[in-house]
Amino acid sequence: MNRPLNRLLQRIYRNLPNIVSFLGVLPLCILLQDSAFLYLCPLIVFNNIMDDLDGILAKKLGLRSEFGAGLDNVCDAVAHILIAMVVGSYYGGVVLAASLLAAVAILVRVVQRLAPSPATGTGTPTNELMRHLLLLIILQEFLGLAQPADWLAEPAGGFDITPYLVAAYLLNSASMLVPYAMPHLIRSQAKSVTAVLGVNAALVIAWCAPITAPFITAAFFGSYLYSFVAGGMRWLRSSRHA
Repeated sequence: MNRPLNRLLQRIYRNLPNIVSFLGVLPLCILLQDSAFLYLCPLIVFNNIMDDLDGILAKKLGLRSEFGAGLDNVCDAVAHILIAMVVGSYYGGVVLAASLLAAVAILVRVVQRLAPSPATGTGTPTNELMRHLLLLIILQEFLGLAQPADWLAEPAGGFDITPYLVAAYLLNSASMLVPYAMPHLIRSQAKSVTAVLGVNAALVIAWCAPITAPFITAAFFGSYLYSFVAGGMRWLRSSRHA
């Protein structure tokens, strides 16, 4: 009598990381409605947490698989392209053009990871762009003194986020595809479960307490730019000696 139920529970357990990957993408359907931008920050935070959680579960429970890795990459592609395009569409103009370029870069990176090549293990994860977009949006709301009720209106006054968004899109589009590793990113330095939780906690703190956003943003962007430049210089030196 309980045998079918036991088999079902075992199947759910074996696919727990895959279920988490899927659940991390499912709520993003909200972004398809007209007031999408209103829910963008909490959805980026949620997706980032779930994206890390599936990896933690797969590792800790010994449930890693090629299918799971492929599903995680596909879920990342769907979620991150959608988020990038929602931000681009909201701000329009050059930001939209830059978001289209980033969407192409995300697709190329995902294809590389689905079909391993010598580039595997290099460049930045697509999630790094999501963290940058989140922090810039929070920073604009804080420095621009905009209230949550105004999120559906055009950004005005205070802090012009446009050039920073364009820079984030362009830099990440390049860094996703560079042929060298960038191990100095804050997320890359987070090796333990506690450290990974700390990275996600920092994003939640920036969202809930925007006064902390300038410092958290500086830490993420500083480590990113250092990784990009330092990694590139090392790669150029090694290429000359090769």
